[in-house]
Amino acid sequence: MAASRIWIAGAAAAVLTLATGGAGAQPPGDPTKGATVFDDHCSDCHALGGVGQGPNLVGVVGRPAGTDPGYHYTEAMTASGLTWTPANLDRFLQGPKALVPGTAMSETVPDPTQRQDLIAYLATLTPKP
Repeated sequence: MAASRIWIAGAAAAVLTLATGGAGAQPPGDPTKGATVFDDHCSDCHALGGVGQGPNLVGVVGRPAGTDPGYHYTEAMTASGLTWTPANLDRFLQGPKALVPGTAMSETVPDPTQRQDLIAYLATLTPKP
């Protein structure tokens, strides 16, 4: 009886984590389409696996804002206190300067479906050990 309660509690926690976008949850959206959105909106400034005009976006989902080593962030970004959750990325991509006044980022992704696809793509980009 106690073991079944533990299992049910664990299953409920897992569902809650997925439903709220917790660690390891894949955000909604199509990562394949998101790769195209990345090419269209992000690739001019952001490198994958290195620093370009903007910071490296590999591992960005779940990372505290302004912490990619090797990139010099604005003071506004390092002081923002944000963590790049799917929800914060969505807000940032709608209007970077509205969420973080003083950020150097100006590109927006106005279409909500494209933002979700892009965030789903970014969530697939994990650092190699």
